[in-house]
Amino acid sequence: MADQNVPPRRPWDDRGRDGRQHPAYHGHRDSYPAPYGHDAPARHPGGHPVDPRGPYAHAGHPAARGPQWVGPDGFAHQAATPSAGAGLPNLDDDDEPGRGVGRRRALATLGGTAAVVAGGAALAMTPQVRSLFGDDVAAGDATGTTVTDGTPARPSGQQPSTVRTYTEQNESYMGSRAGEALKKNSPAGGRTFSGPAAAAAGTRVTVKTVLAKDPVLHLARRATFGATPQVVAEIKERGIDGWLRWQLDPDRIAPTKAELKLAELPTLKLTTAQLREQRARLDERGAQPEKEMVDATIARQIWSNRQLFEVMVDFWNDFLHVAADFDGGEAYRASFDRDVVRAHALGSYPEMLLAANRHPALLLYLNQNDSRADAVNENLARENLELYSVGVDGGYTEKDVRQAALLQTGRGVNDGKYVFRPERHYVGKVKILGFTHANNSKDPKKAEAAIDAYLTHIALHPSTARYVARSLATRFVSDTPPKSLVDRLARTYTANKGMVKPLLMTLFSSSEFWAAVGQKVRRPMEYLVASYRALGVSPEASPKHDNGDNRRTPYARGLRQIHDKMRELGQYPMGQPTPDGYPDVYVAWTSAGTMVNGWNEAGDLVAGRRTTFTYTRPERLLARPPATAGAYVDALALRLVGQKLSARERALILGVAGVSAGARVDATFNGAVTAVARAILASPQHHLR
Repeated sequence: MADQNVPPRRPWDDRGRDGRQHPAYHGHRDSYPAPYGHDAPARHPGGHPVDPRGPYAHAGHPAARGPQWVGPDGFAHQAATPSAGAGLPNLDDDDEPGRGVGRRRALATLGGTAAVVAGGAALAMTPQVRSLFGDDVAAGDATGTTVTDGTPARPSGQQPSTVRTYTEQNESYMGSRAGEALKKNSPAGGRTFSGPAAAAAGTRVTVKTVLAKDPVLHLARRATFGATPQVVAEIKERGIDGWLRWQLDPDRIAPTKAELKLAELPTLKLTTAQLREQRARLDERGAQPEKEMVDATIARQIWSNRQLFEVMVDFWNDFLHVAADFDGGEAYRASFDRDVVRAHALGSYPEMLLAANRHPALLLYLNQNDSRADAVNENLARENLELYSVGVDGGYTEKDVRQAALLQTGRGVNDGKYVFRPERHYVGKVKILGFTHANNSKDPKKAEAAIDAYLTHIALHPSTARYVARSLATRFVSDTPPKSLVDRLARTYTANKGMVKPLLMTLFSSSEFWAAVGQKVRRPMEYLVASYRALGVSPEASPKHDNGDNRRTPYARGLRQIHDKMRELGQYPMGQPTPDGYPDVYVAWTSAGTMVNGWNEAGDLVAGRRTTFTYTRPERLLARPPATAGAYVDALALRLVGQKLSARERALILGVAGVSAGARVDATFNGAVTAVARAILASPQHHLR
């Protein structure tokens, strides 16, 4: 039997995942340059080059070295004392001759510059290029004892985790020395309370952190893309339990003005058939459906009131990942987002997995359309086990992968629609991870029922319950979530047959969630979205904006500018090219260049330089700015990050502005308000969530 395990090689397969995974360019423009160049070596989030042996080669965990970033403890070792100055005009300026400490260094000191080194974590992701298996499988029974697949590196019947050359993605990063340091500051065991409010009231925060140990702020930071005065007020008004009930029923939450303005993205509501039919016309207009879908996702993250729903959409888009830019994404990815991920984000994960396995986007992304009984492609079968259900340590074997691939033959895409081709379907008994089926018919209804029964089996498998539980706890609680919480979430998943809302209620009713203040660091996309939210940016164009003769509206252009900036930073919705999604631990994102790029963008936002939106002038961020510098910094920090800064951070910012705490200042902070606001947005209180 001939296998077709290796996907077509695409130019981005060897590209790294840090802030330079796309060619850097200056400024913002509507037309994005060719996204997959090869002029520079591919680099990982940590900033070091990709292993020349390929993206899946095993890497060790070298000792941490190089720049440090903001960690849960706040600042890293302070290397220098910032000098006084009139402001911080541009982080891209080189240090001036004769200055004791340059402006860039002063703000880097404030931001802590990096808790872990660029090269300090093992770089590994789930394999997309795997070895071929050339032996034939006997027709009629794929469960026989004869060895039918495997290689010396991956023996048939052996659990992949025992022979793999990689680890589960988040685990691979946390195995570094920096990851071990994080584990020491994570909350230990815990318990479940009668509800979230009771858990918040009954939990004592003991971890070391610079964040305020305020349960309202903690919930706002974790269950949204960034706390705002409005969100904090809503939680206080409704109460923790009432706010969560409201967020868990997103259909009852009215769309915001920014969500209604998404009608300005012309391809967003087109069906797959319409996108295919109108492709030539859309190309002539420069419309890019897969990019407009990402633009819309960014808009919802910033401006939607359905914040918990959007957080869960992002979570599932990393867990059951289909890249936005795959070959075919322009026609199929928007439908996958709408009809698979969003349709089930707060519903049932087993139903989401079933829907995904009948959707053209996933079938084309993982080459299932090429798989048939006499030429099996294992990509979808493998990722269904390794990434989308039980996980690499879930107990399956290479033989399970082969039999799952045989069972799923027949599924594919024709004329833009999902089809089942009976003539391609393998017929014969299969046994996969405890699931047994005769699979003795090519009849579409019977064959489809067998495949769906298998997918339901793995979706409800105990290993899937634990894998989903750990992933959810990693997203909401800590890069090293307590085993007690993971076990509790897994039990809830199993008892409720994969329903999402009970999982979230168990999570928010657990002491481990409320004890984990400051134990998550914002990834680049999350940092940028939180900055827009903190500054109260409006989706309306600035009065001084000149749209010229551009056919796209200012709103559409502005969203694309944010999208392009996120590409520069190395993370944007659905952006990971490989099917493992983005890593969800901060060790994976330690890049000083990306951090400085984010700070510069925050400075541009404070200054209101993106005229496609309306910005509150920095001197008007406070309705009644205090008259002394120290009190002004305190008030502005409360406005932007929800809490006062430490005495040390306050002194650093006053030093950046070149004034003492008691100095008299006007509403513009004597001309330095933009630098002060940007410095606050570079603080640990804004980087942590």
